[in-house]
Amino acid sequence: MKAPLAERLRPQSLDDYIGQSHLVGKSGPIRQILKSGSIPSMIFWGPPGIGKTSLANLMAKEVDRPFYALSAIHSGVKDVRQVIEKAKQNDGLFQNKQPLLFIDEIHRFSKSQQDSLLGAVEKGWVILIGATTENPSFEVIPALLSRCQVYILNEFSKDELLHLLTKAISKDKELKEKKITLQETDALLKLSGGDARKLLNNFELVVNSEKSDEIIINNQKVEAVVQQKMARYDKTGEQHYDIISAFIKSIRGSDPNAGVYWLARMIEGGEDVKFIARRLIILASEDIGLANPTALVMANNTFQAVNTIGFPEARIILSQCVIYLATSPKSNSAYIAINKAQALVKETGDLQVPLALRNAPTKLMKELNYGTTYKYAHDYQNNFVEMEFMPSEIQSTSLFEPGNNLKEQQIKKRIQEQWKGKY
Repeated sequence: MKAPLAERLRPQSLDDYIGQSHLVGKSGPIRQILKSGSIPSMIFWGPPGIGKTSLANLMAKEVDRPFYALSAIHSGVKDVRQVIEKAKQNDGLFQNKQPLLFIDEIHRFSKSQQDSLLGAVEKGWVILIGATTENPSFEVIPALLSRCQVYILNEFSKDELLHLLTKAISKDKELKEKKITLQETDALLKLSGGDARKLLNNFELVVNSEKSDEIIINNQKVEAVVQQKMARYDKTGEQHYDIISAFIKSIRGSDPNAGVYWLARMIEGGEDVKFIARRLIILASEDIGLANPTALVMANNTFQAVNTIGFPEARIILSQCVIYLATSPKSNSAYIAINKAQALVKETGDLQVPLALRNAPTKLMKELNYGTTYKYAHDYQNNFVEMEFMPSEIQSTSLFEPGNNLKEQQIKKRIQEQWKGKY
């Protein structure tokens, strides 16, 4: 059976590897680690189709180590133990001879499955390389995470994706036999979402749909061919981010019907319940926020509940939360406020904390008037007193703008009364 184009184009050396220059460039940490020959266990964190598996393979080649690969979707504790036993028999106990054990989608391993890796990693029988699309702080158990370096892999840039396409046309044995012209690439790039595997598989799909060996690739042709094949949800990455995007945008757009539909697509596709519930927590704050503060409580309780209950009953709890969030008033004022605040910090740097707000634990600090002019709000009427809490360079800067909804208009009225026109 013919391997997919993405598989045929896997790089054969680090110099052939495209992207992640911050890690594998001349001064990149992974390049330096390979030169030293002392490889720690590590976690690769980043979106799908950006070269996590390829990089792990190349690392094993570079240091001439045995390489074992498991997928957390299809493997369990038994598979992990079998690999560890092989590693132990394969000179795994000797210094600098440890095999590399690559586990794709490691976030899909349960706590007990991750626990089964601890002893082997700690004793040096294997060097673990875990790959995840999810934040390892949440998805990898602390004991295992503390034994691993975490490296963030970035999405491919437009130029890198175009380089992959031209490389495919010029290097792949089968494609070289055809006359392929890249007339337009916007559709290919858009449908890939930064995922190189998806880009190459879609490209091959379009090429294979043509009977002639002279093929012109344009946006209309790509959209016509690819979108016919995109009906089914694929939890392993092909449509993972497209479906969750539609899900979030439907709830943000106050459409409970669409929200429940996309929820059902994810459930039927076998999506991780924690992944869905975590996105609802983020949405409750980012898109509803102060317009309905109870939304965050609801979403957080949903996360706790579905983790306790599990599928299939968790679907009911998720449905309730989705409908509640979709029908809630919306506001992104908190999201905008923190974005503005971070931009201001980057622009103005580390401004001095006003003396009135500083702590004074030492005699010298007291002599320097640290905190002496601070006004304790509870000593004043209605527990409020007007004073400046910002650094002097950015005094009176407004970052929070209340949204046009009942809750935030009430907040606006109160702070305008307190701050006399500051808001």
